[in-house]
Amino acid sequence: MTERDYNDCVNLYADNVFRFIVKNLRHEEDAKDIVQTAFEKLWRNRETVNSDKSKSFLFTVAYNQMIDHIRKIKRISLKDEFKAEVKTYSEPVSNLKKNLQDALNTLNETQKSLVLLKDYEGYSYEEIGQITGLNESQVKVYLHRARLNLRNYLVKPENVI
Repeated sequence: MTERDYNDCVNLYADNVFRFIVKNLRHEEDAKDIVQTAFEKLWRNRETVNSDKSKSFLFTVAYNQMIDHIRKIKRISLKDEFKAEVKTYSEPVSNLKKNLQDALNTLNETQKSLVLLKDYEGYSYEEIGQITGLNESQVKVYLHRARLNLRNYLVKPENVI
């Protein structure tokens, strides 16, 4: 991968990787750190990474960094006063958006990542398998179960709009 290929990769995929990570973590600064680390690893491995596979490489590295970050956060107990520092968006949030986010939050980390990779980012089952380290049939099964959980959550009377 040349320097130009790397710069093209940054321009093409930085927003997609960031959206995927921030959607999972719901914390902008942590997402930025993870995306930066993913691009740093791509730069260090530019001689071994084919430019055609750079998108998959980036998402795989970012996904693994995100999982490590989530595991690390679970080990640390934060005080309530620090939770108030989480950035909030000034846009008005509709009930639909809130209900969808709440539904996604009911899923475990793997299911949530699979739903976001497939339905939000549009990856194929094979690409998702490469990113997450699962085989294609596992991706399909886990994704099916995640969608069932989402459907069951969204059809509850208190969640219907």
